[in-house]
Amino acid sequence: MCAAMLTLQAIILGLSVPVMISVEDVSKTPALVLGLGLAVLCVLVAGSLRRPQAYWVGHAIQAATIGLGFLVPIMFFVGLMFAALWFGAFFLGRRIEDDKARWAREAAEAEQRGDDATGTAPA
Repeated sequence: MCAAMLTLQAIILGLSVPVMISVEDVSKTPALVLGLGLAVLCVLVAGSLRRPQAYWVGHAIQAATIGLGFLVPIMFFVGLMFAALWFGAFFLGRRIEDDKARWAREAAEAEQRGDDATGTAPA
């Protein structure tokens, strides 16, 4: 779920570049470096979420996206929205992983007792 959030965020960050340049009169170089740089970072982090360190980078991306609000004020809102989605996906994903581990542990314990998946003893 976090990878999906980062992918959608990458699209929005890429689309923020023309807004920074044409609407907010940000010079091209910082707009391209910040907007496209964060977009590329989102995609790279989305692909590396198998490692725990990538989640810390994802948290930093959320802060940087909110920080773009100093250049484009609407990005305060957009950044907060994506941060809420990111943290929702982060904590929900963690809860799902904990539940899966518990179910696997319970299934292994049941198998050791000789029960099958339905909870009945073998014939």
